[in-house]
Amino acid sequence: MNKHYETARQIYADWGVDTEAALRRMDEIPLSINCWQLDDLTGLEDFDAKLTGGIAATGNAPGKPRSVEEYFDSLNRMLELVPGAKHLALHSVYPLTNGVKVPRNQLRPEHFAPWVDYAREKGIGLDFNPTYFSHPMSESGWTLSSADEGVREFWVEHGIACRRIGAYFGRELGETCVTNHWIPDGSKDTRVDTLGPRERLIDSLNRIFAEPIDRRYNVDSVEGKVFGLGVESYTVGSHEFYTNYALTTGKAIVCMDTGHYHPTESVAAKLTSYLAFGQEIMMHLSRCVRWDSDHVAIANEDTVSIMQELKRCRGFDKVHLGLDFFDASIDRVAASVIGARSVKKALLTALLEPTEHLLKAEAENDLTRRLALLEEFRFLPAGIVFEEYCERHNMPGANWLETLR
Repeated sequence: MNKHYETARQIYADWGVDTEAALRRMDEIPLSINCWQLDDLTGLEDFDAKLTGGIAATGNAPGKPRSVEEYFDSLNRMLELVPGAKHLALHSVYPLTNGVKVPRNQLRPEHFAPWVDYAREKGIGLDFNPTYFSHPMSESGWTLSSADEGVREFWVEHGIACRRIGAYFGRELGETCVTNHWIPDGSKDTRVDTLGPRERLIDSLNRIFAEPIDRRYNVDSVEGKVFGLGVESYTVGSHEFYTNYALTTGKAIVCMDTGHYHPTESVAAKLTSYLAFGQEIMMHLSRCVRWDSDHVAIANEDTVSIMQELKRCRGFDKVHLGLDFFDASIDRVAASVIGARSVKKALLTALLEPTEHLLKAEAENDLTRRLALLEEFRFLPAGIVFEEYCERHNMPGANWLETLR
């Protein structure tokens, strides 16, 4: 492999790209891996929990964890096959309480203290997600925008509790925790009052974010969606709603999930609309086959385009990269590895792009050369450089699946 890498290194050098610099940069950009792919987002709160709120993991592949021990076995095997900087994104339904059930609005940092010890051991950061679904208090389909004050109060208390847990992660681990808020609220059929729920959601979010928390420790993000299962006609927390909330209040940043837009939309094309105003962004990377199908992320054109856009506009310091998918039709550990390694391959492909040549052609209005180079650069040997990256992290390359099995 070293001989192949030296050849690839020279090919890139001929275009003015330093592969060693790209590999160093890879270790500076963490990828937040979603913990819920490993168990279909059932969580450790209740192994018999049923998903509700438009959340669905389809398939019946064997190997789903049936205990905390089995879950951590899956988690350990996954992390051993993903090279480079990593965070682990937890949902609030993954507390470690020795079987004691704690109401979600009463969750505390101590219920996640073992996760901090685990993260220290693995040398990774932690991100967090309140779980505003799969709960008796969400059966109506309404949470933070509910007209029922009791329901709304419960979920506001949950959001406040989760922010404190996120801040705890950040303080203890020295890496900023992104606490991401997504709610399932909406209407299956035509909604007459579309303003009221959004006004209630604004009030709920303001109450959740009222407590000042040092942004070095916790940053809150709000995740929009076009529509959801059972809320096809009206989604309270739309992309436009959260964009306006983030920009006008400054209390949170926008989370952009690549599966939460119309299939013809390019998420990559949206990024500089936020970065031009100095806005931070949280990204959830999945693969949209038919709208929000939550397929495992791959290094397809959509994913590579996002990474290229961030590289070209020097946006990596403003954008948090994370995964969000759950596929129960294939081996769950392998699915996590495929998604994480694919996004890292897309990232490396972007870092290795001879961008200066493209910018020069564009500045000179040589559009023919720009298109020709864009096509030629697709087939530069980024895969060989990724194999070298894996080897330097003492992990298998393309044959990793055999190691897992």
